Amino acid sequence: MNGRNLVTILSIMILVGTEVFGVAIAGGWAIAGLFELGHVVGYALMGLFSLFALYVLVVLWRRCTAVEPIAE
Repeated sequence: MNGRNLVTILSIMILVGTEVFGVAIAGGWAIAGLFELGHVVGYALMGLFSLFALYVLVVLWRRCTAVEPIAE
């Protein structure tokens, strides 16, 4: 196991994950507030956008491990 690559990938995932989920939640809140859709729709949009953010992180993990393999 390559610990250096693992630390690099985990650091990238934490940094990008925080920003992507922050944008997803803020986007759902902003759209619901802009169109006055209510709290329930706002939470639904936040959840929907968070699922998309999770997909982005899975794709990023696959690409990162392809470039910097964890297993030797």
